[in-house]
Amino acid sequence: MNTALVLFSGGQDSATCLAWALARFDHVETLGFDYGQRHLVELACRDALRAGMASPKLGPDHTLAVPTLAAIGGSALTEDAAIAMRADGLPNTFVPGRNILFLTLAAALAARRGIRHLVTGVCETDYSGYPDCRDDTIKAVQVALNLGMNARFVIHTPLMWRDKAATWRLAEALGGTPLVTLIRDESHSCYIGDRSQRHAWGFGCGACPACDLRARGWEAYVASANA
Repeated sequence: MNTALVLFSGGQDSATCLAWALARFDHVETLGFDYGQRHLVELACRDALRAGMASPKLGPDHTLAVPTLAAIGGSALTEDAAIAMRADGLPNTFVPGRNILFLTLAAALAARRGIRHLVTGVCETDYSGYPDCRDDTIKAVQVALNLGMNARFVIHTPLMWRDKAATWRLAEALGGTPLVTLIRDESHSCYIGDRSQRHAWGFGCGACPACDLRARGWEAYVASANA
């Protein structure tokens, strides 16, 4: 039962979570979701990240299509809309139910493959205000999944109380400079899906909230390393 399934988008956070899981579990599989996201390029980044973290512990990669989220619409992550704040105070990049749905599908796949541990990169410390990234939400989902599937899943959130600078430091602790470089160069965070512009912190448009958060985290990480 010392096996894990990492929800692996191809972004900085999930890549760090993959490295974290490989350091702790005997067998690790990955799962990505194609939900019609504008930054679909993130899924293409997963192969290079997995190759860079190649290990006998690293098992199969899975991808599930979830077109329902794009069909529902209303999010700047699934529609060509300007990124802005909604009237309720949430950013319009919020996709209602996304993480809850992803964890439910991950649990269903894990149940079929005899996997007990689920690893996700959600974070309440340094995030965009998404309510489905909160610790209380994840704990509630774990309870619901275990009751509904008569299982004993454990959902791990290694980044829950880390800001982006601390996430870079965790990557360094797990794999040194080579892992930091791999994640910086090969992972994708930009909501627009832009990989034509290279910055000190990686590729992206440099203007969307995801790029801004990643850039500020990188600057704080570099500053702390040089202090």
